[in-house]
Amino acid sequence: MELISFRLCPFVQRSVITLQEKGAEYDVTYIDLAEPPAWFLTISPFGKVPVLRVGESVVFESAVINEYVDEVTPPSLHPSDPLRKAVNRAWIEFGSDLIFKQYGLYTAADEETFEAKRHEVLTGLRQLEEVLGEGPWFNGAEYALVDTAYAPLFQRFELLEQWHAMDFLAGLPKVTTWHRALVERPTTTSSVAADFADDFRGYIARTEGYAARLYAAGAA
Repeated sequence: MELISFRLCPFVQRSVITLQEKGAEYDVTYIDLAEPPAWFLTISPFGKVPVLRVGESVVFESAVINEYVDEVTPPSLHPSDPLRKAVNRAWIEFGSDLIFKQYGLYTAADEETFEAKRHEVLTGLRQLEEVLGEGPWFNGAEYALVDTAYAPLFQRFELLEQWHAMDFLAGLPKVTTWHRALVERPTTTSSVAADFADDFRGYIARTEGYAARLYAAGAA
């Protein structure tokens, strides 16, 4: 398996985490999304990463890639109960939407956009608080595929709070427990480069907008 990757993409990170959790053998090929190679545009219908190449076949979209990896490397990280599995899949999609909202937050060009995205993110986190149990994982005691979907989101929150504290998790004890378990899990850390924090902050700085002034002041 070959994973086509961009270093800062949270959706790529989801798949790297899944591959590592399952102990799968894989290679990574990094591309520059600002100037993608022609061969990549040929195999990626949306022009997005991640893309997984397995022999001559191509799989795209992180949730689909993770489902495939999970199926070919037993035991499954999904719950065995069909209804619970469906619920997990639904919240994986919710997590995708929340990642996009978080992206809008830390790349906001002006204060109005930033505040709108902050409200959307806080609303999403409060919705998660309502569905989580005692933890530490989404389903309780067992780590699952749905947890891999949220690890990139919470890793970025961990960094954003260090750079400009906004207490996104205030009053959300269940989300806070989940957040801590995810950011401390070894595969969350090992799924990105050692200099990820610097790269992430530098990326925010280059947007030169309102969020950059909050989160990346002085960053290279």
